[in-house]
Amino acid sequence: MPKIKTIRTKKAPDGWDLIEPTITEIGNQIRDVENQAYSDKKKPEQFWEIYKLHHQRSRYIYEMYYYKKEISRELYEHCLQEQYGDASLIAKWKKTGYEKLCCLRCISKSQHNFGGACICRVPKAKLEEGKLVQCKQCGCRGCASGD
Repeated sequence: MPKIKTIRTKKAPDGWDLIEPTITEIGNQIRDVENQAYSDKKKPEQFWEIYKLHHQRSRYIYEMYYYKKEISRELYEHCLQEQYGDASLIAKWKKTGYEKLCCLRCISKSQHNFGGACICRVPKAKLEEGKLVQCKQCGCRGCASGD
């Protein structure tokens, strides 16, 4: 969650007006999802939409800096410092094999039985035909970087 802006808060670097509408729109969507009533969903399923939006906002910042090169390094670091994007998740995206990673919980060994990885990390070619795979942690349907 981004820090609260006060009088002493540093002004955002140049280029902020380019990404601000998208960042605030995703932030508003996260707030709307947090305020919804979840009487019909299981406890883990309540957070799936929040994880998805959090991933979307981090991915937007990552792509704007590394692929499209439309924002400066100063603005990129400002977004990470103000917690608009997840720095740990972005660091994993830079490594080979983790380009499509949905969340850090899927690779955390303490979150899964037998110290393994999540089912969504298994490439679809190694799964049974027609089998629907969905992560119990974040609702991902497959974030393996292979075929």
